[in-house]
This record gives sequence, structure tokens and C-alpha cells, in this order.
Amino acid sequence: MDYSELFVARIRSLCNERGISINRLATMSNINQSTLDNIVRGITKNPRVMTLHKVANTFGMTLAEFLDFEELNAFSFDEAETSE
Repeated sequence: MDYSELFVARIRSLCNERGISINRLATMSNINQSTLDNIVRGITKNPRVMTLHKVANTFGMTLAEFLDFEELNAFSFDEAETSE
């Protein structure tokens, strides 16, 4: 899985767990719908920390909690660079 896809998977997973649509998440987090759509569709590969912070807060998490998940913790930049 690509590094940017990890954030998308995390957002989708948290939305599914909480029964929140991506559209609703955008409204609740005060993020432009197009910004969140671009992240989720993989157009934006490196979301801004401020955007991720807003998403995390909407889920009732700190940014550190939002970023602390197995797939991201196990991600290897070295392996990603060799597969490019």
C-alpha cells in the first residue's frame, strides 16, 4: 500500500466505524469538501498536517492518536523507494 493510501484507509475506516460519510466528515471538521474528496480519491498525496489535525479532532482524537495505527507504524520508506 502506498503511503498516501494509508491516510485514506484510516479516514475511511474511522468513518465506517462511526457511521459518518466523507461528506459529513468534511462538514463536521470544517474542511472544504473538495479538499477531503481530493485526499480520499488519492489526488492529494500529502495532506497538510492542519487538515489531518482537523480530521483527528472530529473523530475525538489527537493527531498523535490518529497517526498511531499499525499500517502506518509498519510502513517502510526504504521498501517503498525500492519499489518505485
